Amino acid sequence: MKKFFTLSVFIVVFSFSALCQSQSPSYYSQDEFGIASPGAYKYGLSGYVNPALLSMVEQPDLYFAFSDERGRWNDFNHYGIFTSFPHLGFGFVNTKIDSFSVTDYKISTGFGTETFSLGFGYSWSSGNLNAFNHSNFFTIGSIYRPLKYISFGLIGNLSAVNNNEGVLDLAVRPAGNELLTLFADYAFGNGKLPGDLRWSTGAVVEPLPGLRFSGRYFSDHFFNVGVGLSFGRLGLSSESRFSKEGKYGYNVYGIRVGSYDRNIMHELETKKDIVNLDLTGGMKYQRYKLFDNSNTLYNTLKDLDAAGNDNSVAGIVLNLSGMEINREMIWELRDKLDAFKKKGKQVIIYLDRTNIDGYYLASIADRIIMNPQGTVTLEGYVWGRQYYTNLLEKLGIGFTELRYFKYKSAEETFSRTSMSEADSIQWKAIIDAYYKVTKDGICRSRHISPDEFDTLVNETALFLPSAALKNNLVDTLARWENINDIIAGFEGERKTLVSPRSLAEFQLPDDNYWGRKPEIAVIYAIGVCAMDDGIKARSLVKVVESIANDQNVKAVVFRVDSPGGDGMASDIVAEAIKECKKKKPVIVSQGYVAGSGGYWLSMYGDEILAAPTTITGSIGVIGGWYYNKSLKQDIGVSTDLVQIGKHADLPFGMRIPFIGVSLPDRDLSKDELNKAEKMIRETYGDFVSKVAEGRKMEYDSVQAIAQGRVWSGIDGKEINLVDKLGGLYDAINEAVDKAGLKGCEYNIAEYPEAPWFDFGSLVPNIFGIKIQDTDQVIDQLVFRLKFNGIPLYMLPLENMNYDFPVESY
Repeated sequence: MKKFFTLSVFIVVFSFSALCQSQSPSYYSQDEFGIASPGAYKYGLSGYVNPALLSMVEQPDLYFAFSDERGRWNDFNHYGIFTSFPHLGFGFVNTKIDSFSVTDYKISTGFGTETFSLGFGYSWSSGNLNAFNHSNFFTIGSIYRPLKYISFGLIGNLSAVNNNEGVLDLAVRPAGNELLTLFADYAFGNGKLPGDLRWSTGAVVEPLPGLRFSGRYFSDHFFNVGVGLSFGRLGLSSESRFSKEGKYGYNVYGIRVGSYDRNIMHELETKKDIVNLDLTGGMKYQRYKLFDNSNTLYNTLKDLDAAGNDNSVAGIVLNLSGMEINREMIWELRDKLDAFKKKGKQVIIYLDRTNIDGYYLASIADRIIMNPQGTVTLEGYVWGRQYYTNLLEKLGIGFTELRYFKYKSAEETFSRTSMSEADSIQWKAIIDAYYKVTKDGICRSRHISPDEFDTLVNETALFLPSAALKNNLVDTLARWENINDIIAGFEGERKTLVSPRSLAEFQLPDDNYWGRKPEIAVIYAIGVCAMDDGIKARSLVKVVESIANDQNVKAVVFRVDSPGGDGMASDIVAEAIKECKKKKPVIVSQGYVAGSGGYWLSMYGDEILAAPTTITGSIGVIGGWYYNKSLKQDIGVSTDLVQIGKHADLPFGMRIPFIGVSLPDRDLSKDELNKAEKMIRETYGDFVSKVAEGRKMEYDSVQAIAQGRVWSGIDGKEINLVDKLGGLYDAINEAVDKAGLKGCEYNIAEYPEAPWFDFGSLVPNIFGIKIQDTDQVIDQLVFRLKFNGIPLYMLPLENMNYDFPVESY
């Protein structure tokens, strides 16, 4: 607001700085092809009148307008062409009277935010300048929209010959949208006092998307009445001028092409397009701002939703060739495709080689097309782990497991040579849930009986194309390059394949909403719980605090995909979420895994949503102590020390070469073991208490389902660790509902802000040697050594790779 008034004073001062010397086109002369004051309708002739509006232009646009004021409609004695690009505009108006003509040009630029924008333009003329007495001038413009109901515009036309003009315009939208816009403006200057100002007032009504009626009354005692029709990328308009007595004067006609606008025919469009969605490769939560075309979960779900709501879309075809997506994301995509089908639209899926998870996604399709050389594998599910106890022994590294809770098995990898009974029980329940979800979905979609499915899994498992056809697993064999012909055969006519981003929802202009839209913030906590790695708790907590204090953010979706780790990292973020919840709704969406420290992150949400296949729970604490047995001696290292304090030497030891962490010289003493046990039990009790508080449960009720046990999302809902089954999109809808934004305009903003680009991808090798990620076992051993003896809130090593891609065989 301060900027707006400062600019107002600046323009007013210039407007009265000198007397008129020569005539430059006035505000109303420049705006004669506009149906309203520039701040009231669209982008004000592509910024020709108020260049500040160019900051809101999203796509290139061209508008041609002409009038029959000086002859017949096709004489083109008076016309204008206005074109705009994001932040840049150019236009000119040609006027011919008898044998004299003049062309007035303007080039403009604008920048700013949805709330406040500033623009600059320069105008010059060519032709019979003496006859028309035109001069060059600068334009400074601004738009201020503090609310969706009101728009303030300010324009200063500053002539090189001291022929200055100031313009103020005001527009109001009683409903906060394009349905009805009331406006008024006035201009002063050219050596005149404000009492001599010219003004206009009027309204623009858009009763249907793309159908507009306008009326505008001028202080010169005439008025305009107009109508406009938009057909998406084409628009037509006509406006008639009348005297105050109602006598017809002339018409102004307009043709617009280029950017997509609301379409009056959209509701009547036939379903002719097939959306082409390529799911090749992996799927991330956020992509880099530059040089990254990766699929992301939210954008893919948004694409599916937009396609489902678009009347021009008959169906969607998904290419699953080479897909590597974890099974929780697969469940979310399948769920959204199911909703798409319920709108009467076709789902077609192409695959080449896929396993049981990939086929679970494919099975939702009305038609499955398989590569003639492809395979379908229905192998079932397995969960297992590697054990490194003997390896540690051979390396000369000792390990003491600090485990006091039945199911907390994160350190079994280094303490056992086989699975404990408790671990076997909990993970068998997890894969049983996977199998049930997959079996139910495939049987329902492909009309296969449960017994038949079990037989397919147990007796055959691997299906070549002919067997896949015979067993009703696929419908057609074809190559991707023939997809258009195959779809034409399905549909009985050829369909156009279009990109998701070409859909109307992603092309529509934002002129229907003024100012900054309210936001739903989606905050991602992805990876191991650590202060500066994984979820990066040290910086993530600042993001949460900032969003909590942002009044424009109306609700938060907190997406957790983490196997846990450092309790301190989990705690500081969870406490920030707890404080944020006091100011706005917080909905937690659990991804592939949200266990242990990942559940700690989740527990304070107003609601927790998880997919049926989410790994959740694991409320427990574990620790381990790694120490030197013979490694130091075997590699020829010796150590020595002096100390004060009975336990000062406990962490002391050699620094392992190439790994960069220390391996203590000795094991824990009996006294130290007792202290470690006490610490772990106390931290466990604290964890259980916090869960009880967050979930509004009794301590004993949480204790009964804790002890470090993991649960599937299905079971988690039954025992109150989860409120609802659903994915990210469902969580967003819950947040919208709780924020009171249902039926309103809002933005989805994702946090933390994504980096600009991946430096690693720009340097794939050094001196011809390809840079490889370190082995996961080494990474996790380093992680554990960094937290040696410290209580950890984490799942087993195998869950630290929380992506769990679907393999392409």
